Amino acid sequence: MIRMPEIDNSKCDLCGWCIDACGCNAIVRTPKGLVIVETEECHWCALCEAVCPTGALTCAFDIVVEQS
Repeated sequence: MIRMPEIDNSKCDLCGWCIDACGCNAIVRTPKGLVIVETEECHWCALCEAVCPTGALTCAFDIVVEQS
């Protein structure tokens, strides 16, 4: 099972910072104004979580950088 960023809509103020930060266009707004994550597009960079001013986005995975 692929773990995707999760959105707590009760915290989301629809500022759009996550949409602007997402380089792979994985976050979109629906006609109802909700923000959702498109699983097939997400590259798990966690930029959405980093820029969210309300803490509405959380990534339930760790970014691991391998050093050579």
